[in-house]
Amino acid sequence: MLDYPTVKLIWWLLVGVLLVGFAIMDGHDMGVGTLLPFVGKDDVERRVIINTVGPHWDGNQVWFITGGGAIFAAWPLVYATAFSGFYWAMLAVLWALFFRPVGFDYRSKLDNPTWRSTWDWGLFIGGAVPPLIFGVAFGNLFQGVPFHFDDHLRSTYTGSFWALLNPFALLCGVVSTAMITFHGAIYLMHRTDGAVYLRSRRAMLIFGALLLLSFSVAGIWLWQGIDGYAITSAINPESLPNPLDKSVVREAGAWLANYDGYPATLALPAIAYAGTLLAMLLAARGRTLAAFVASSLTILGVIGTAGASLFPFILPSSSDLRSSLTVWDSVSSRLTLNIMLWATLIFMPIIIAYTSWAYKVMAGKVTAAYIRENEHAAY
Repeated sequence: MLDYPTVKLIWWLLVGVLLVGFAIMDGHDMGVGTLLPFVGKDDVERRVIINTVGPHWDGNQVWFITGGGAIFAAWPLVYATAFSGFYWAMLAVLWALFFRPVGFDYRSKLDNPTWRSTWDWGLFIGGAVPPLIFGVAFGNLFQGVPFHFDDHLRSTYTGSFWALLNPFALLCGVVSTAMITFHGAIYLMHRTDGAVYLRSRRAMLIFGALLLLSFSVAGIWLWQGIDGYAITSAINPESLPNPLDKSVVREAGAWLANYDGYPATLALPAIAYAGTLLAMLLAARGRTLAAFVASSLTILGVIGTAGASLFPFILPSSSDLRSSLTVWDSVSSRLTLNIMLWATLIFMPIIIAYTSWAYKVMAGKVTAAYIRENEHAAY
């Protein structure tokens, strides 16, 4: 059985892997949904777009469910505090996601323009709202979340839903939305042809440029305008979790300290920029599969940059600095983390293998001719 500090760090990395996996796999579905009303100009084109993700979207939800379950099991204090503090934001995500299963299944049941247009916008909401809110949530982490623990480790959240929608958090929402829509546009290019392909190409260029701009502005803002968090007391990674057993201060530039202390982390923002530029270049030249791989690296770089900047903090507190939750003091027991690690090592390769097989079997272009030939079988 691995020692406690090592398994704590491994689970920080694994939760990051699950978030990246969710953003890559379910993210391109959401990006396609976001583009649906704009890239598809008539019913056939929109059915083409829907059928590029129709066979896979529900399977990709596994990453979302697994990520939430992993946070619950590995970081119970984070789960309890974040899901109660961000209650209305999480409900907004769930309400938006409700449109996806019913939208995919019922959209083409009736041959009625109003009916189908309504579900198209429902799928847009289900694709656009979750990335926006997840980005806003990350933006608030960098500014601190207004919660505190009492002596019995009961958390109290003192903020409001509207306070979450501050300028920096909204900018992070733009970064997240641009990243996911960029990823979805490249996937659409890979699976379509003709007019849908050309409009997706245009969307790819627009959202790729928006991602580069917003990611750069957010980084400068974080560097110049937002004080970070730093632990000033000695840390014993072997100790049992107690978030109140530490001292924390806020100081300028603290969110960039890890890049000085661990220069290898500079590779993460470099991957974000290089992945975006490479994906745009490859997609513009028609090498869409390679572009999809590059945009997946972009997602790794963007999310990895956020994680490396926050480390070791997971949920910083603006109300009581010492209540901030970190990798070392918000975790489950050593036994729980080790059992979960072995379960992950067994089941994650199975999920990846099945997903790869499913995409291989259902590969190829979705065309208008295919939709017409499968009028009653396609979505």
